[in-house]
Amino acid sequence: MWIWIVLIAIVVVIAIALVASYNRFVSQRNLIRDAWANIDTELRRRYDLIPNLVETVKGYASHETGVFEEVARTRSMASGATGSPAEQAAAEGPFVAALRQLFAVAENYPDLKANQNFLALQAELSNTEDRIQTARRFYNNNVMDYNRRIQSFPSNVIAKNFHFTEEQFFEIPEAVREAGPPRVDFSTPSGSGTPSGGAGTTAGGATPPASGATGAGAPPPSSPGGPSSSPPN
Repeated sequence: MWIWIVLIAIVVVIAIALVASYNRFVSQRNLIRDAWANIDTELRRRYDLIPNLVETVKGYASHETGVFEEVARTRSMASGATGSPAEQAAAEGPFVAALRQLFAVAENYPDLKANQNFLALQAELSNTEDRIQTARRFYNNNVMDYNRRIQSFPSNVIAKNFHFTEEQFFEIPEAVREAGPPRVDFSTPSGSGTPSGGAGTTAGGATPPASGATGAGAPPPSSPGGPSSSPPN
């Protein structure tokens, strides 16, 4: 009699553990989807800022048609990317590089750097870049935890039987990550009322919020790439 009671208790404990593991997988997957939605929201916000920024620069450097065309082309490709995080990140690389070229052009025009409309757009873009980096880190951290459970025993048994598969990190291409996000700093020196030019696109870019992942704007959620054992920087 006692043997049956023990066996039933063991079965109940195992069943509870399996249900808890399954429910945790569901919660983690939903959190990753929400984190990616945050990234997408911030990326769309940035895409919406670019046309006005380009038009402002055109007013001072209309002959830089090659730069404007490249920004428009890469923006269209990035905003039209609707695939996996890896595909979205691949489209982001050329677009961010084109933005750096645009700011490099702006650096050559002191009157443009003092234009209030341009400064407001640049500040909003910088804030959006910060939110993208935060969302990316948040997303990548959640993907790392989720993928680790899929690879670990005994949770991998649940993952295999209920078709929980590894998620992709949102990984920024290496060259883009090293250069940092596009940022122009037009600071006002002490005693001067006229903004002076900073570095067109700083080598290190904007200093992102504390590390964690892209991530998708949230507290974040990198080149794209498949999952790895640790999130990208």
